[in-house]
Order: sequence, then structure tokens, then C-alpha cells
Amino acid sequence: MENSYQELLQKQALVFASNQTKNVEFRIVQLKKLMLVLKDNENLLNEALYKDFKKSAFDTYSTELGIIYSEIKLAIRKLKTWSKTKKVGSGLSNLPGTSIIIPEPYGNVLVIGAWNYPYQLSILPAVSALAAGNTVIIKPSELSLNASHAMAHIINTHFDSALLHVVEGGVEETTELLKHPFDYLFYTGSPLVGKIIMRAASENLTPVVLELGGKSPAIIEADAKLKMAAKRIVWGKFLNGGQTCIAPDYLLVHESVKEKLVEEIRKQIVEIHGTNPASSEAFVRIINPRHFKRLIKLIDITKIVIGGDNHEEDLYLAPTVLDNVSYEDAVMQEEIFGPILPIITYQSIDWAIEQIKKRPKPLALYLFSNSKKIQQKVLSEVSFGGGAINDVLMHIANDKMPFGGVGNSGMGHYHGKFGFDTFSHLKSVIKKTNWFEPWFKYPPYTNDKFKIIQKILG
Repeated sequence: MENSYQELLQKQALVFASNQTKNVEFRIVQLKKLMLVLKDNENLLNEALYKDFKKSAFDTYSTELGIIYSEIKLAIRKLKTWSKTKKVGSGLSNLPGTSIIIPEPYGNVLVIGAWNYPYQLSILPAVSALAAGNTVIIKPSELSLNASHAMAHIINTHFDSALLHVVEGGVEETTELLKHPFDYLFYTGSPLVGKIIMRAASENLTPVVLELGGKSPAIIEADAKLKMAAKRIVWGKFLNGGQTCIAPDYLLVHESVKEKLVEEIRKQIVEIHGTNPASSEAFVRIINPRHFKRLIKLIDITKIVIGGDNHEEDLYLAPTVLDNVSYEDAVMQEEIFGPILPIITYQSIDWAIEQIKKRPKPLALYLFSNSKKIQQKVLSEVSFGGGAINDVLMHIANDKMPFGGVGNSGMGHYHGKFGFDTFSHLKSVIKKTNWFEPWFKYPPYTNDKFKIIQKILG
């Protein structure tokens, strides 16, 4: 295994050293090819995710493949502009001279994907890395095994492994890969494993992006439009069976509207998933028995107000809402990553903000309120990766905004131009003339020289 990984990395290093990937037209050709092979194999990709999650073709396209296609098309359209050398001002201290910034690829990139959106979270960062001119090894999660097999088959059949390759396997394979000196690491997953990735990267001083998670709150203020809030929360929370890193992890609800909100949530679950969500094509299953059992342990049956039905043999857990929850409950001690929605009530927005700030910075935050004062207060006082006002999840769909966490929820960002920049070293260069040299910067130092320096730099 070690030798095969070493050989693969050496092949990619040789291709990168040849400067082939620095050619913008070459990158565009590869991105077009990737788009084509994914589109040609959509049936295989859909079948794989259905085997892993019972995920519909509609959801596979809207939450995974469609986002990848959009990203590829944007990169193809903008790549020549993004990759241009940019001229900037030089300042008095560098006159006469010209200053430029050259975006250059890092080299060999390792992308470690996550199981919950296996295509999006493995291929999307690889698109950014390829667009920036890097070679890429993708290591998908072994938990979504069929999706991993599908990606490996499609990509490894159609691409030279010296440019783009999928390595399958579990913890052992990932651990072995991390021993090698990549030029950049991109990881999506849990904070716990993120720390392991960062420690491994430090051995080679490899820069990293960590896309992690956490308990992302949704605040529902007294003035919120409850029907619309419930509709959007139910859609976003139970999408992918709640196995979404930016799903609302719990609700902070003003006590004056709690009862009405619960009823609206109840109605919206039926509206979206029917009276029997187990038969809804839009409600996927839990990834495996271990995660199913973990989720069941988080449910306090005395606090269930909606749902709770489950069938272990089918890995089905119904959309479940828990009321009268406190921050001390088991369900509030870890990111849920499943279709369980706890409700905590509050009287004062200051108290709600204080509770969020006491805990690790969340990947996402959602606020349902039409008060500009409340909106500004929350946005200015609470640190979080990204979020939305009067909606959930949809900030991820805007490729003009960076996506990423902060603190415990991650570091670095990607999507659109931000992904290209993440996988590009911005090389700064000064071009100087030979017909003039500022004499005052050289010793011996004098008061006159000192005054000149003070005027230029001060």
C-alpha cells in the first residue's frame, strides 16, 4: 500500500513539475471532460446513492450533481480571468517599479471527502483544485461505500491517475495517505478527525482546509412568519435525513411563539413528507447501524412531541421533534446529524445570543425575524461560518460567497472564485528598473537619510 501511494504521488509530482497543469487551456479541457463523464454516468451515480441512503435521483441532482455542474461551468467560464497575473500599486518605496500577483497552483492536493454528500463534498473541492492547476487525489468516505465505488470507477476509468485519481478505503488507507508530503490537504468531516488531519499535515507543514461541523442553531423570534419558517426549517432539517452539516441542529424559539411553531412544524412534515415519511421519496435513511443506534440514544422519549417512530432493520428514523429541551440534555452534547430537532425556548434575545456564544462557534446560524434591529444584533454579536436570515441552507447555493467554518467548525473556505484562490498560492513579484536606485536606503545612515525614509514610509 505504502509503495503504491508513493508511486501515485510521484507520478502526480512529475506531471505537475512538467508545467502541463499550469496551462489554462489544459485545465479547461479537463474540467469539460469531468463534466461529460459525470453526466454520462448519472444513472450509475444515482443508483449508488440509492443503495447507500435510498436517496432519490431528484435529491441527488439538486444537492450534489447539479451543484458540481454549476461549479464546473463557472470555473470554465471564469478561469482565464481568475488565473491572470494581476498588476497592483507599488508604493513610493518601490518606485520606479511594477508589482504583480501571480496565482500559481500548490502542486499535489489530497481531498478527503465526507459520506453525507459523497459526490458534492469530494468532487467540488477537486474541481477548485483542478481549476487552480493542481493534481488531485480524492479519498471518499468508506461509509457511503457504493458512492465511493461509483466515483472510483468513473474517474479512474477516464482520467490519467497522474492528474486525478480516487483512492478507496477506510481509516487505514487514509492514515497511510497522510504520511506522504502533499502540497495541500482538504478535509470535510468532524472536528475530532479534523484535529487528526491537522496533526498529520503539520509533519510536512502542509496547509489545510478543514470543513467541519457543530451545533448550528436556528433562532425563531416572536415576530417571525411562523408558517414560512416552519416550511423552510422542516425542508432543511430533514433533507438527507438530517445528515447535513449545515442543517439547523436545534431551535432557539421565543417562548411566546413556541406552541404555534410546533403545530406549524407538524403540518409541514405532513405537507412535505406525508403522513408516513417512511414512504416519502424525499426522506432518506440513516447511513449505517452504528449511526442509527447513536441517534436513538440521543432521544429522550418523554420529550417527543412529533415523530419518534423508527425501524432499525430499514435504518429509518422518522422526523422527530423534542420539546422542553435544555443545554444539559444528551441531544445537546454533540452534533446530531440526523432527523432529530430539539427545541429550547428563550425570553430574551440577549440570553439566546449568550448561550450560543458560550459554545463552540457553529458552522451555520439561521435567524427568523423581520426586525432589522434583531438581525443586526445577531449578525454583529455572534460568530459563525455562514447562514441565512429567514431561510436555512441556501447560502451554500451562492457561488459568489465563500463557504467555510470558523473556530471549531473549520478553517478556510471554497466555492467559486474562493475555491480557486484557496488552491492557489498568490505569488508576489516586484519588477524593478536598472536606471535608478534610491541611495538613501544604504549605509552609512545619516539624519538626512532617516528623514527621507520617514517621509516615504510614515
